[in-house]
Amino acid sequence: MTLNSMTGFASAEDASGALSWRWELRSVNARGLDLRLRLPSGREGLEPKLRAALQARLKRGGVTASLNILAGAEEAALQLDRGGLAAAVQAAAEARDAAHAAGLETAPLSLDGLLQIRGVLISGAAEPDAEAAAALEATLLQSLEEAADGLVAARAMEGQALTRIITAQVDEIEKLVVEAAASAEARSEAARDRLREKLDALVEAGADMSEERLAQELALIAVKNDVREEIDRLTAHVAGARKLLHEVPPVGRKLDFLCQEFNREANTLCSKSLSEELTRIGLALKVVIDQMREQVQNVE
Repeated sequence: MTLNSMTGFASAEDASGALSWRWELRSVNARGLDLRLRLPSGREGLEPKLRAALQARLKRGGVTASLNILAGAEEAALQLDRGGLAAAVQAAAEARDAAHAAGLETAPLSLDGLLQIRGVLISGAAEPDAEAAAALEATLLQSLEEAADGLVAARAMEGQALTRIITAQVDEIEKLVVEAAASAEARSEAARDRLREKLDALVEAGADMSEERLAQELALIAVKNDVREEIDRLTAHVAGARKLLHEVPPVGRKLDFLCQEFNREANTLCSKSLSEELTRIGLALKVVIDQMREQVQNVE
């Protein structure tokens, strides 16, 4: 099992009769599943099925889906509507006369201007009947399915690379935790000496201090300097990360939360460290954890 990335790109092209089209799907990081759909005028009816196709395949990511339809030579051919042209000429003349009556100057009427008026030029292609329209929509949706499957494949391929990177980072964290445990064990002898010095200082500071109070103070000092709990939790988090890396996606949110827990324990380890070596290991842990969290932001 590998992770899925939230980044990817896929496209699909097809044609039917005089029409050709291209679907383009782009995916980037997002907290949830954010769909942005760009459909040409007259194809808005595809939106529910487009959403359903993407929601069935993806759980997280900012996905932009666009459909670009190109008309063939037959579809693009335009014809002059003589009735529309006559109406446009008459309307333009009336507007010119009204402007002159108001004392306004007007530019000469041009053919280019007339041709820009809606209804003067019309498409030479006949409107498809209901059966043809349904067949065209089915073909459009089929190519959409191909593009959506391509996006899933692209995100999975990127996820394989993420899996390798994050696995290596978890390995490095585990190595540093083992080093931290060894360093903490090695300093235990010195820690006992420091505790004895603190005990002597406490006795000198208050000769009337009870044995119970002394025991409480020593226990508090020992707790403040003991990092075994942090190391145990870091070890448990490493095991949790390895488990998540083999779970069925999506696991991005869980990994992100685990990175926060890793960072919390590393911070505590650094704050309780009484040796230069353990501090170095704690800082190295923080660096790797930050790098891991950057990669986790791309995981679905």
